[in-house]
Amino acid sequence: MGIGLDIGTKTIKVAELKDVGGKLNLVGAGVVGYNGPDLAHIQDDKQLSELAIIIKKLFQSAKISSKDIAISLPESQVFTRPVVYPLLTDQEIASAIKWEAEQYIPIPLAEAIVQHTVVERRENATPPGVLVLLVASPRVLVEKYIKLATMAGLNCIAVETELIALTRALAPANQTAMILDLGSSSTDIAITKNGQLVFSRSIPTAGDTFTRAVAQSLGASAIQAEEYKRTYGFEAGKLEGKVAASLGAIFRIVTEEIKKSISYYQSEEKGEAPGSIILSGGSSGLPEVATTLAKSVGIEVIVGNPFTKLVVDPDSLKSLVPFAPLYPIAIGLAERND
Repeated sequence: MGIGLDIGTKTIKVAELKDVGGKLNLVGAGVVGYNGPDLAHIQDDKQLSELAIIIKKLFQSAKISSKDIAISLPESQVFTRPVVYPLLTDQEIASAIKWEAEQYIPIPLAEAIVQHTVVERRENATPPGVLVLLVASPRVLVEKYIKLATMAGLNCIAVETELIALTRALAPANQTAMILDLGSSSTDIAITKNGQLVFSRSIPTAGDTFTRAVAQSLGASAIQAEEYKRTYGFEAGKLEGKVAASLGAIFRIVTEEIKKSISYYQSEEKGEAPGSIILSGGSSGLPEVATTLAKSVGIEVIVGNPFTKLVVDPDSLKSLVPFAPLYPIAIGLAERND
């Protein structure tokens, strides 16, 4: 298969998969903390070089065997939109997108890299049509990621969005589901149908926002607030419920966005409501977050585990399981069958 590199705002993850007799084997994986500037906002080569050194060391410690990688772009920096066309052929759709893409994306076409995927052919719908997922990335952003890979001595063979990789790693094959990626700087929302991404959005309310809320509520430092958040989460019986209360006030923003996304998908895209929500990202490990979310939205909530469909050495699995919510993007990238 391949190697996936996921550069987050607080951690960098890598995973290497190998196809052995039709089964995906995890042959290398690693994660390292990162306190530098967000890659999307890095402007000079010195900072890129420092980040490249961190990535080189990660590849060495994780014993990654190849230099060919797939890399993910942050959802908050790309534009993903579902578009319904009449029942056209694939070639006709590609031609239509070439001429019409500019009306769907908020940046000039000359400054963007545009890709599309035919998600679903609705031949029996009224009227019949084709659901197409349009993805546009700023060209300078893609070039920056490729440049970083080159500086780290790597060969970037594929670039895709985080939610497309997450969908590949976590989405159930035969139902409609939601994937909620609770990162540090953004919460990314995906609706998937039969294992394919059909709807996405990104909001800036995420792990860092939760930490600031705890710090302000308890009068604590950012470091202490992060510790409180990780230790007590949404447990109402701990620390007099102060942490849970401060998190809950902010988390309601996330739950309302989830409800709006489901409502929009049902009304505008004529899709069915997700049967479950799959959590990913660092904040998905907060105590009672799944229970709190399930009560709020009335849908089953589970924490995603990208290792369940892989063959993993038992000793390695023990050390990896606590970090399972951090790995889905890297594993989804490595699962690409290019």
